Amino acid sequence: MPVALYALTAGSFGIGCAEFVIMGLLMQVAADLHVSIAAAGMLVSGYALGVFAGAPVLTLLTRRMPRKAVLMALMVIYTVGNIACALAPDYATLMVARVITSLTHGTFFGVGAVVATGLVPAERKASAISIMFSGLTLATLLGMPAGAWLGLHLGWRSTFWAMSVVGIVSLAVIALLVPRSRDDSAPVALRDELATVARPQVLLGLLMTMLGFAGVFVVITYVQPLLTQLTGFAESAVSPILLVFGGGMVVGNLLGGRLADRKATPALLGTLLALAAVLAVMSFGLRSPVAMVAFVGVLGIAAFATVSPLQLRVLRHAEGAGQNLASSFNIAAFNLGNAIGAWLGGMVIDRGPGLAAITWVASAVTVAGLLVALWSVWLERRTSQRIALPAHCAPEGA
Repeated sequence: MPVALYALTAGSFGIGCAEFVIMGLLMQVAADLHVSIAAAGMLVSGYALGVFAGAPVLTLLTRRMPRKAVLMALMVIYTVGNIACALAPDYATLMVARVITSLTHGTFFGVGAVVATGLVPAERKASAISIMFSGLTLATLLGMPAGAWLGLHLGWRSTFWAMSVVGIVSLAVIALLVPRSRDDSAPVALRDELATVARPQVLLGLLMTMLGFAGVFVVITYVQPLLTQLTGFAESAVSPILLVFGGGMVVGNLLGGRLADRKATPALLGTLLALAAVLAVMSFGLRSPVAMVAFVGVLGIAAFATVSPLQLRVLRHAEGAGQNLASSFNIAAFNLGNAIGAWLGGMVIDRGPGLAAITWVASAVTVAGLLVALWSVWLERRTSQRIALPAHCAPEGA
């Protein structure tokens, strides 16, 4: 694999830290800014909605720029946004700073995925995507527990200062290692790009992405209160348990890439089914410390095994004009799912059956994503059969 892929991994690590570290800081932020845990959880939704809005808008605004220049500019915004989070005097300011930071997320992963797949042969595209997204999984393996540890011992603001440093380092690595774009093709008309995103199979891919990851965030947003209030762990135990989740995500991300390279459609359906099953069965282990540690790790595997198959499916059906935009829309769909999941989990906690019910709700949402995937595959096969039918019938009509 080209070294430039690992520079993209560095950038995805930094941006992944911004998304995930807040989940290990909810209780500290809630206490310091005098808001409820559910309100602190909305910082996850705010970030995710910023990604959802920012991904297509920034991708369109930067569509004529060289891809390397786009990636570097996004890392500058990311760094400034994290500095603003560290300095935020109240909840509203922190929310605004989180949204500013989030604007970089979708376009970075969308453009980065296209750059990554362009660096390797066709048969290695899913693996290239998984390597770039491994920065996101490393953010949970290392960044999320490290951020929780910093927040516990030095205050939650220290975590955002640390991420600002990560942003500066990532910017330097991308500047040094990612090659300049050599795309000499004529600019694609905006109408053609939007038409690509509007293809039925692309839209179904976006919907299954949104629903699949909404289920993950119903649970993982509230992992800190789950572990402390239901399972009975001390706050100091949250950081090492998040390390287990991050390790699972690394394994799942690489596994999903390998599976999608071999058989993309079975990988898509199998990983979504596995994720729904893990979330459902997790409900029976919420009171057991040993079971919860195991489930947190398995959830990491199941969640990120879906990433490469979902991203690859959208890229495959968006082949040609508008692939950058479609890729960014898929990242936006991931994060719209994150926002919906965090909001839905908060509703279940505050106005529904309570914290213990969120795993069942999460599983139901993921099952909805699986049903959309099955429908998409059925439509795809029916279309293929219609195209092949005249060739099979030709001898009879001769």
